[in-house]
Amino acid sequence: MAPIDKARLATAPLRRQPGRRLIQLYSGLIIFGVSSALLVRSGLGNMPWDVFHQGLSRRTGISIGVVSIVVGAFILLLWIPLRQRPGFGTLSNVVVVGLFIDAGLAALPTPGLLVLRITYLGVGIVLNALATALYVGARLGPGPRDGLMTGLAARGFSIRFGRTGIEIIVVIIGFLLGGTLGFGTLVFALTIGPLVQLLLPVFLWRDPAERPPATAAETPLAT
Repeated sequence: MAPIDKARLATAPLRRQPGRRLIQLYSGLIIFGVSSALLVRSGLGNMPWDVFHQGLSRRTGISIGVVSIVVGAFILLLWIPLRQRPGFGTLSNVVVVGLFIDAGLAALPTPGLLVLRITYLGVGIVLNALATALYVGARLGPGPRDGLMTGLAARGFSIRFGRTGIEIIVVIIGFLLGGTLGFGTLVFALTIGPLVQLLLPVFLWRDPAERPPATAAETPLAT
Protein backbone atom coordinates (compact mmCIF):
# COMPACT_ATOMS: atom_id res chain seq x y z
CA MET A 1 0.00 0.00 0.00
CA ALA A 2 1.32 3.44 -0.91
CA PRO A 3 2.33 5.60 2.07
CA ILE A 4 0.31 8.69 2.93
CA ASP A 5 1.77 12.17 2.63
CA LYS A 6 2.02 13.69 6.11
CA ALA A 7 0.55 16.92 4.77
CA ARG A 8 -2.69 15.07 4.05
CA LEU A 9 -3.06 14.42 7.78
CA ALA A 10 -2.74 18.05 8.83
CA THR A 11 -5.61 19.52 10.84
CA ALA A 12 -8.19 21.11 8.55
CA PRO A 13 -10.77 23.76 9.59
CA LEU A 14 -13.98 22.37 11.06
CA ARG A 15 -16.09 24.55 8.77
CA ARG A 16 -15.29 22.22 5.89
CA GLN A 17 -17.84 19.38 5.80
CA PRO A 18 -18.36 19.51 9.59
CA GLY A 19 -21.23 17.02 9.78
CA ARG A 20 -19.45 14.05 8.29
CA ARG A 21 -16.19 14.78 10.08
CA LEU A 22 -17.77 15.22 13.51
CA ILE A 23 -19.63 11.92 13.16
CA GLN A 24 -16.39 10.25 12.12
CA LEU A 25 -14.43 11.88 14.95
CA TYR A 26 -16.83 10.94 17.73
CA SER A 27 -17.41 7.45 16.34
CA GLY A 28 -13.66 6.94 16.44
CA LEU A 29 -13.26 8.28 19.97
CA ILE A 30 -16.15 6.19 21.33
CA ILE A 31 -14.83 3.03 19.67
CA PHE A 32 -11.35 3.83 20.97
CA GLY A 33 -12.64 3.95 24.54
CA VAL A 34 -14.54 0.68 24.15
CA SER A 35 -11.51 -1.01 22.57
CA SER A 36 -9.39 0.06 25.53
CA ALA A 37 -11.97 -1.46 27.87
CA LEU A 38 -11.88 -4.74 25.94
CA LEU A 39 -8.12 -4.95 26.33
CA VAL A 40 -8.34 -4.20 30.04
CA ARG A 41 -11.08 -6.79 30.56
CA SER A 42 -9.10 -9.43 28.64
CA GLY A 43 -6.50 -9.39 31.41
CA LEU A 44 -3.85 -10.36 28.85
CA GLY A 45 -2.14 -6.97 28.66
CA ASN A 46 -3.24 -3.40 28.08
CA MET A 47 -2.09 -1.00 25.41
CA PRO A 48 1.04 0.85 26.65
CA TRP A 49 -0.58 4.03 28.00
CA ASP A 50 -3.37 2.03 29.65
CA VAL A 51 -0.81 0.03 31.61
CA PHE A 52 0.11 3.39 33.13
CA HIS A 53 -3.51 4.52 33.52
CA GLN A 54 -4.50 1.28 35.20
CA GLY A 55 -1.50 1.41 37.54
CA LEU A 56 -2.42 4.93 38.63
CA SER A 57 -6.04 3.86 38.99
CA ARG A 58 -5.13 1.02 41.31
CA ARG A 59 -2.94 3.27 43.43
CA THR A 60 -5.39 6.16 43.68
CA GLY A 61 -8.77 4.46 43.58
CA ILE A 62 -9.81 6.69 40.68
CA SER A 63 -11.33 4.99 37.64
CA ILE A 64 -9.10 4.27 34.62
CA GLY A 65 -11.18 6.58 32.45
CA VAL A 66 -10.85 9.53 34.81
CA VAL A 67 -7.11 8.88 35.14
CA SER A 68 -6.89 8.90 31.33
CA ILE A 69 -8.64 12.28 31.22
CA VAL A 70 -6.37 13.78 33.89
CA VAL A 71 -3.21 12.43 32.22
CA GLY A 72 -4.40 13.69 28.83
CA ALA A 73 -5.02 17.16 30.25
CA PHE A 74 -1.57 17.19 31.86
CA ILE A 75 0.04 16.18 28.55
CA LEU A 76 -1.68 19.10 26.86
CA LEU A 77 0.20 21.38 29.26
CA LEU A 78 3.41 19.91 27.86
CA TRP A 79 2.31 21.09 24.41
CA ILE A 80 2.81 24.71 25.49
CA PRO A 81 6.63 24.78 25.45
CA LEU A 82 6.53 22.70 22.26
CA ARG A 83 4.26 25.32 20.65
CA GLN A 84 1.68 22.75 19.66
CA ARG A 85 -1.91 23.88 19.12
CA PRO A 86 -4.73 21.52 20.08
CA GLY A 87 -7.57 21.10 17.63
CA PHE A 88 -11.23 20.50 18.37
CA GLY A 89 -10.59 16.78 18.04
CA THR A 90 -7.71 16.97 20.52
CA LEU A 91 -9.88 18.40 23.29
CA SER A 92 -12.65 15.94 22.48
CA ASN A 93 -10.14 13.10 22.61
CA VAL A 94 -9.12 13.93 26.17
CA VAL A 95 -12.67 13.72 27.50
CA VAL A 96 -14.59 11.28 25.29
CA VAL A 97 -12.08 8.42 25.31
CA GLY A 98 -11.86 8.44 29.10
CA LEU A 99 -15.63 8.48 29.52
CA PHE A 100 -16.09 5.50 27.21
CA ILE A 101 -13.28 3.51 28.78
CA ASP A 102 -15.27 3.65 32.00
CA ALA A 103 -18.56 3.00 30.20
CA GLY A 104 -17.04 0.00 28.44
CA LEU A 105 -15.63 -1.41 31.67
CA ALA A 106 -19.02 -1.03 33.34
CA ALA A 107 -20.83 -2.80 30.50
CA LEU A 108 -18.38 -5.59 29.66
CA PRO A 109 -18.31 -8.75 31.79
CA THR A 110 -14.94 -10.14 32.78
CA PRO A 111 -14.38 -13.31 30.74
CA GLY A 112 -13.29 -16.45 32.56
CA LEU A 113 -12.40 -18.75 29.68
CA LEU A 114 -9.07 -18.17 27.96
CA VAL A 115 -10.70 -18.33 24.53
CA LEU A 116 -13.00 -15.46 25.49
CA ARG A 117 -10.11 -13.44 26.85
CA ILE A 118 -8.21 -13.93 23.59
CA THR A 119 -11.34 -12.89 21.71
CA TYR A 120 -11.55 -9.71 23.78
CA LEU A 121 -7.91 -9.03 22.97
CA GLY A 122 -8.25 -9.60 19.22
CA VAL A 123 -11.48 -7.62 18.87
CA GLY A 124 -10.03 -4.83 21.02
CA ILE A 125 -6.95 -4.47 18.83
CA VAL A 126 -8.92 -4.42 15.59
CA LEU A 127 -11.43 -1.91 16.98
CA ASN A 128 -8.59 0.25 18.26
CA ALA A 129 -7.04 0.37 14.79
CA LEU A 130 -10.42 1.22 13.27
CA ALA A 131 -10.98 3.92 15.90
CA THR A 132 -7.56 5.44 15.27
CA ALA A 133 -8.15 5.53 11.52
CA LEU A 134 -11.53 7.20 12.08
CA TYR A 135 -10.46 9.98 14.43
CA VAL A 136 -7.11 10.66 12.79
CA GLY A 137 -8.75 10.53 9.37
CA ALA A 138 -11.26 13.21 10.40
CA ARG A 139 -8.32 15.65 10.57
CA LEU A 140 -9.68 17.65 13.50
CA GLY A 141 -6.55 17.47 15.63
CA PRO A 142 -4.31 14.72 17.00
CA GLY A 143 -4.75 13.07 20.37
CA PRO A 144 -2.76 14.61 23.24
CA ARG A 145 -0.17 11.82 23.26
CA ASP A 146 0.19 11.93 19.47
CA GLY A 147 0.66 15.69 19.54
CA LEU A 148 3.40 15.32 22.13
CA MET A 149 5.27 13.09 19.69
CA THR A 150 4.86 15.43 16.73
CA GLY A 151 5.86 18.37 18.93
CA LEU A 152 9.07 16.62 19.93
CA ALA A 153 9.69 15.75 16.30
CA ALA A 154 9.40 19.42 15.38
CA ARG A 155 12.18 20.08 17.90
CA GLY A 156 14.49 17.59 16.20
CA PHE A 157 13.66 14.37 18.03
CA SER A 158 12.95 11.18 16.11
CA ILE A 159 9.24 10.27 16.30
CA ARG A 160 10.06 6.58 16.24
CA PHE A 161 12.60 6.65 19.05
CA GLY A 162 10.81 9.38 20.99
CA ARG A 163 7.52 7.54 20.96
CA THR A 164 9.14 4.20 21.76
CA GLY A 165 11.14 5.72 24.60
CA ILE A 166 8.17 7.44 26.19
CA GLU A 167 5.95 4.38 25.88
CA ILE A 168 8.61 2.15 27.42
CA ILE A 169 8.86 4.56 30.35
CA VAL A 170 5.09 4.74 30.94
CA VAL A 171 4.76 0.96 30.62
CA ILE A 172 7.49 0.36 33.20
CA ILE A 173 6.02 2.92 35.62
CA GLY A 174 2.52 1.58 35.04
CA PHE A 175 3.64 -2.01 35.62
CA LEU A 176 5.41 -1.04 38.84
CA LEU A 177 2.20 0.69 39.97
CA GLY A 178 0.18 -2.46 39.30
CA GLY A 179 -0.98 -2.05 35.68
CA THR A 180 -1.44 -5.17 33.55
CA LEU A 181 1.52 -5.78 31.25
CA GLY A 182 1.42 -9.01 29.28
CA PHE A 183 1.31 -10.87 26.02
CA GLY A 184 -1.51 -8.63 24.79
CA THR A 185 0.64 -5.53 25.19
CA LEU A 186 3.25 -7.02 22.86
CA VAL A 187 0.65 -8.17 20.33
CA PHE A 188 -0.88 -4.69 20.36
CA ALA A 189 2.50 -3.04 19.81
CA LEU A 190 3.33 -5.32 16.87
CA THR A 191 0.00 -5.19 15.07
CA ILE A 192 -1.51 -1.74 15.63
CA GLY A 193 0.78 0.07 13.18
CA PRO A 194 0.13 -2.18 10.16
CA LEU A 195 -3.61 -2.25 10.89
CA VAL A 196 -3.87 1.54 11.08
CA GLN A 197 -1.83 1.87 7.89
CA LEU A 198 -4.30 -0.46 6.18
CA LEU A 199 -7.42 1.33 7.42
CA LEU A 200 -6.40 4.99 7.44
CA PRO A 201 -6.60 5.56 3.66
CA VAL A 202 -10.21 4.32 3.76
CA PHE A 203 -11.30 6.94 6.30
CA LEU A 204 -8.94 9.82 5.54
CA TRP A 205 -11.00 12.94 4.86
CA ARG A 206 -9.81 14.78 1.79
CA ASP A 207 -10.56 18.45 1.32
CA PRO A 208 -11.92 18.92 -2.22
CA ALA A 209 -9.85 22.11 -2.43
CA GLU A 210 -6.60 20.25 -1.85
CA ARG A 211 -4.59 19.03 -4.77
CA PRO A 212 -3.40 15.43 -4.69
CA PRO A 213 0.28 15.24 -3.75
CA ALA A 214 2.69 14.54 -6.58
CA THR A 215 4.54 11.97 -4.49
CA ALA A 216 3.86 10.23 -1.20
CA ALA A 217 6.26 11.28 1.51
CA GLU A 218 6.03 9.26 4.70
CA THR A 219 3.82 6.69 6.29
CA PRO A 220 2.36 8.01 9.57
CA LEU A 221 2.91 6.18 12.81
CA ALA A 222 -0.09 4.66 14.48
CA THR A 223 -1.62 6.77 17.23
